[in-house]
Amino acid sequence: MGENQTQIKFILLGITDSPRAQTPLFVLFLLIYIVTLMGNVGIITLVRVSPSLHTPMYFFLTHFAFVDICYSTVISPRMLADLLSEDKTISFTACMMQYLILTFFGINECYLLAMMAYDRHVAICQPLLYVTIISSRVCWQLVASSYLFAFLSAIIYTWSVFGGSFCGPNHIDHFFCDISPVLKLVCSDTHSSEMIFFALFTINVVGTSMVILFSYISIIRNVLRMCSAQSRARAFHTCASHLMVVSIFFGSGFFIYLQPSSSHRSLDKVASIFYTVVTPMLNPFIYSLRNKEVKGALVMCRRRFFNHWQHRRVLSLQT
Repeated sequence: MGENQTQIKFILLGITDSPRAQTPLFVLFLLIYIVTLMGNVGIITLVRVSPSLHTPMYFFLTHFAFVDICYSTVISPRMLADLLSEDKTISFTACMMQYLILTFFGINECYLLAMMAYDRHVAICQPLLYVTIISSRVCWQLVASSYLFAFLSAIIYTWSVFGGSFCGPNHIDHFFCDISPVLKLVCSDTHSSEMIFFALFTINVVGTSMVILFSYISIIRNVLRMCSAQSRARAFHTCASHLMVVSIFFGSGFFIYLQPSSSHRSLDKVASIFYTVVTPMLNPFIYSLRNKEVKGALVMCRRRFFNHWQHRRVLSLQT
């Protein structure tokens, strides 16, 4: 990457070029971003203060919520600023860093979802060995390895995308620096970059989705062998939230990144909004509204807070 390369500036064309739509979209996405932060911080706080949630599943969930916060923050503030600004330029370095950080957290989510699927697999298929297999040490090792693999992959991804020569138009037809619109601006041969991308995509995304798939195949087989209908319903219920998040995240990701570069169109922006902005907002609600343990912990926290507030009020009246 030469010195002249880093002097390049790109122009993000954004979500829409209609001035009338920009203010309503700003308000909408600002609300989504605020709800995303509140929901994911709420999940992290709830797990930290609730002893009943101090289990491997919710340990992974707190990291997933943290990644969602970071993932959304890489995109939303810049997108919100561009909706109100006429100057939508972004420097080469800023564009490259945005892509690097976004890729890092995106790959991390894939690994965390795979870990959560494996956790459910062990809990349902090998309950007697669960504490031994999914120990605290193993949880930390799995999470640390996910951050490491995601970082190494993100470095390779970024080098393959931004290591070429940019000498053509500088308009990125997107609201953030993503692989397909950026590669369209590269005037050198991008075949090797695309091969590297699909190789790493296969390892990180397809590989983790296979872990999830095989985990749930094993779960379904074991659940169907259960004699009690109540036990089967309870087992399926514990997996429902995770399955919903997996479907949304991987579904939108496969839709965007498994298309040939020539097939990308404006509908990709809608799908990108969904998985970069909307999905991080939905995840806390999916896990809280469809999870009895989370709802139970939330009720206990409310009672504890209310009792504490009443106790302080009584003490203040007595004094």
